[in-house]
Amino acid sequence: MEHVEAQLGDDPAARIIVEPAARNTAAAIALAAYSLEEDQVMLVCPSDHHIGLPDMFAKAAQDAASLAADGWLVSFGIEATAPETGFGYLKRGEAITSAQGAHGFRTAQFVEKPDLARARAFLADGGYCWNGGIFAFQVKDFRKELEEHRPQIAEAVRAAVEKGRAEGRRFHPDAETFASAESDSVDYAVMENTRHAAMVPVAMEWSDIGNWHALLDALERDEAGNAHSASGDVELVDCQNVLVDSDGPRVSVIGLENVVVVVDGDDVMVTSLDGAQKVGKLSGAKNQ
Repeated sequence: MEHVEAQLGDDPAARIIVEPAARNTAAAIALAAYSLEEDQVMLVCPSDHHIGLPDMFAKAAQDAASLAADGWLVSFGIEATAPETGFGYLKRGEAITSAQGAHGFRTAQFVEKPDLARARAFLADGGYCWNGGIFAFQVKDFRKELEEHRPQIAEAVRAAVEKGRAEGRRFHPDAETFASAESDSVDYAVMENTRHAAMVPVAMEWSDIGNWHALLDALERDEAGNAHSASGDVELVDCQNVLVDSDGPRVSVIGLENVVVVVDGDDVMVTSLDGAQKVGKLSGAKNQ
């Protein structure tokens, strides 16, 4: 929470809605939707993505907002550069243009994470993009779709917001009421059900920083392939492809290859890059 507040700076309009329980993305996005004015446009972005070309992202966001103002629920169709099996895909439909002149496409199909053969076919086809989970829509349109397709989630979240309390720039929805909401993703609950799904294609050097290996790939490396995102001192001697992430304590590493070192307060994790995919098996995984 403190990291988010530090990034927000002194913006007086900024607010943080504190999600009281994990109920997946439909309910989380609904918390914002029931806290905003109905004519406002929401831009929904996961927090663990890396965007190498922010200007391209900004242009896509403007186009998406323009289409959203016309009633479309817009996904960002991220340029597929490899036959990835870990992402969902969007199939491009007919071209559309907003009243303000922004261009996009209808979303013809949402495709689940494919096997390698299908992913290669999508890449060869050229009409498919990655679904990175970035969306834009008007508040009233999202509410309408959620209330139609997942009324239980909509009602639980609306009531949780009504019963919530403000604490400075933080807003706390009623925890018990919110916890009663069903758990579902926004893709299943809304985007795959609406008749107004659209997409804006974008090539922005995007990557999903969902694990430590992906973070290493996204960071600037030295000549030996090492990188760090530490606030304290880091010293690497005779190391190759080593990632260090520390919130303060000095970290020294000698003679290691393909290793991740993470220091978070009193928690320390050391893993090989291959082992980083198994972090979820640790008893303290929620802190790693």
